[in-house]
Amino acid sequence: MPVNLKPACLFIAIILLAARVQAQETSFIKDINYPYLEKLIATAKKNYPEVKARQSQVAAAKGLYNATAFSWLDVLTASYIYSPQTSINISQPTIFKGYQIAISLNIGQLFSRPGTIRQAKETYKVAQYQQAEYMLSLEAQVKRFYFAFLEAQAELRLRSNAVIDAESAVKQLKYAFQKGETTFQIYNEQLNSLYNQNSFKVQAELATFTAKTNLEELLGTKLEDVK
Repeated sequence: MPVNLKPACLFIAIILLAARVQAQETSFIKDINYPYLEKLIATAKKNYPEVKARQSQVAAAKGLYNATAFSWLDVLTASYIYSPQTSINISQPTIFKGYQIAISLNIGQLFSRPGTIRQAKETYKVAQYQQAEYMLSLEAQVKRFYFAFLEAQAELRLRSNAVIDAESAVKQLKYAFQKGETTFQIYNEQLNSLYNQNSFKVQAELATFTAKTNLEELLGTKLEDVK
């Protein structure tokens, strides 16, 4: 009895065509939510430990600059001498009696103080610039990880639909094979295709969870907690 391959071949062609159309329509660009992305960036800037470290560095540099800027009095040293009214110092006679205040000026510190202040100010500026640079870097990293997560989700949807299509094709070819309308080779090739699609789906699942983990590392919290 001759085997009629036309129905099976026609069905496979339809499946492949549907898969191609589906692949063309699959895109993560439509999934981008920019207001939500801004929330993710704000969450990362609030929670990520390196951000807090940068803030502490800026605060420390600012405190050092303020302390240095108001340290002009360090060049002056004040002391007092007490000479009793009734005592007479033959070796070092003094004209004034009672308490006497003496003020000394450190010339070296006086001339070096402006340079010290400028250095502290520049250190404060560097800390601010480094903090601003890191904030920009963190924002870009959050965007990259967010886009990678959406891409992984889109790939997972594509692979999941491909598995559904492959399962449907296997069922149809199994029925056609049992009726003698197709060959075992065609049926077996579709089984292999189903296995491959399942393997691709597992890889897409791993990529999705990895992308989600990378994003949550920057957020300092679960993605589901960001509303």
